[in-house]
Amino acid sequence: MAKKSILVTGCAGFIGSNFVPYFLEKYPEYFVVNLDLLTYAGDLENLKEVESNPNYKFIKGDICNRDLVEFIFAEYDVQGVIHFAAESHVDNSIKNPGVFIETNVNGTFTLLDVAYKKWMEKPFTFKEGYEGCRFHHISTDEVYGTLNETDLFTEETPYAPNSPYSASKASSDMIVRSYQETYGMNTVITNCSNNYGPKQHDEKLIPTIIRKALAGESIPIYGDGKNIRDWLYVLDHCKGIDLVYHTGKEANVYNIGGRNERTNLQIVDAICTILDEKVPSAKSYKDLITFVEDRAGHDRRYAIDATKLENELGWKADENFDTGIVKTVDWYLAKYGY
Repeated sequence: MAKKSILVTGCAGFIGSNFVPYFLEKYPEYFVVNLDLLTYAGDLENLKEVESNPNYKFIKGDICNRDLVEFIFAEYDVQGVIHFAAESHVDNSIKNPGVFIETNVNGTFTLLDVAYKKWMEKPFTFKEGYEGCRFHHISTDEVYGTLNETDLFTEETPYAPNSPYSASKASSDMIVRSYQETYGMNTVITNCSNNYGPKQHDEKLIPTIIRKALAGESIPIYGDGKNIRDWLYVLDHCKGIDLVYHTGKEANVYNIGGRNERTNLQIVDAICTILDEKVPSAKSYKDLITFVEDRAGHDRRYAIDATKLENELGWKADENFDTGIVKTVDWYLAKYGY
């Protein structure tokens, strides 16, 4: 039986490079095409374990390159898209917002429009053999803006993005929605909380804490360190994406969150405690914590209510923060040769 080709984008990055090995192992009936531009955030080292898999093909290229995207859809008869590719580092979006608009907005539009023309005769009419094709857009909880001290983001929370990054992601969500409503394309959107785990880019919070601590350098924490994020272990996120792609209701949004709220201070404290035990030095790594000027437009708190995903699709996180952070620190210690 011919394998079904699915296009995944941006999978040399953190979440995608955890997703692809998981997905290939679970679904031998799929052929997975990974389109990634390999910007600073993408690294093929992250996908070493699948590069010789006969069900996997890597293509270096830009999701904004319409000719290339059309070629991939035609050459591989793509019948599903899981769209990870995005510029995602908030600090970079403050310095250089144009790249975020280009990739996150125009790139998402290009993928949607090519998929629409490949899969559908006209609005609300799929071509024969393409009736099951679905476009799954991976988004973020940052589109909802910031929270007070008690509420949680639900799928009904109004959008109120505060950074160029979150505004570009909110825009891409709206374009996905428009293709659902205007053309009847089969789409789903997932909005996730902060991911952590193996293969995350070195500049992100948790890898930075580990790297700086091991180097004996000061560990920079924004503002007063009391910004709160809801932390989700990356493999739990991948399992949620898998569930929504295969069983989520068309035209629905699903929030994926870990129910693991922590301040940045609690994160750095937990990591330093683990490092003090595993790689002891003369003084506690906690002595390296330093506070730096806060990020512009820094949202105070994010937290996701994943009830819909849990109740409708039966998802639950396998890791809590205490187990996930130990696995994560162990992975980085191995990476850095400890």
